[in-house]
Amino acid sequence: MGPRWKGKGSEAKALADPMSKIVSQLKSTLIQSDSHGLLSGCSVLLEVETEEQTELLNRACFGRPIVTAQKDNHWFQLGMEEAFYLYYNLNCLKIVGEDKCTKNEEELWNYMKSKRETFPDFLKAYSHLRTRNWVVRSGSQYGVDFIAYRHHPALVHSEYAVLVFSEGHGNANSRLRVWSDFQCTLRLCGSVAKTLLVLRIDRNGANDDSPSCLESYSIEERTITRWSAEQSREDKTVAVNGTE
Repeated sequence: MGPRWKGKGSEAKALADPMSKIVSQLKSTLIQSDSHGLLSGCSVLLEVETEEQTELLNRACFGRPIVTAQKDNHWFQLGMEEAFYLYYNLNCLKIVGEDKCTKNEEELWNYMKSKRETFPDFLKAYSHLRTRNWVVRSGSQYGVDFIAYRHHPALVHSEYAVLVFSEGHGNANSRLRVWSDFQCTLRLCGSVAKTLLVLRIDRNGANDDSPSCLESYSIEERTITRWSAEQSREDKTVAVNGTE
């Protein structure tokens, strides 16, 4: 389908300010400020100390700003995949629990798995897209797992509606098991001009005791589109009553 840029000059702006550069700048400032996030249910709350961090979090599309009564305090709410990606992949964020103690790798991993059984698979999918400089946001409003953008949503429309499937993990993700489900999802994607991208996670027999298991996981990518009989037919003249 290709990118659909929002307005004249948007593509040039994106090329001049690549997402890899923005994320690198965010990583640097979070490390310098020794940033800590606070576990809160299925999310992590991050208090932002500087205007620079606020700007970079917005530009890199990590988390969502939270409006509070305190004008001088700025907070962002990070999803579990976002928070763990900053913590583990980028190594630029520490995370504390409700007891105010910093969580180690094993504690944080087990906590997030306890909140969602498929967290390892979703994290693998999220990391797979993020490390390739796609902007990844929640896809709940479209009935999918993630939405993938080529750059910041202010510059370009999202290209992919992403579904994550787990191979060899029971029925943890049981969607699209029948053809009617595919049809409904594809129609929805078509109505909002997105391509359905299915990321099939194969654990390859590895357990999920620690984040290092992700290195053993593999991903199969598939894009799925509707087949239109009208568009695919041969252009032939139909004979009616024996005449052409």
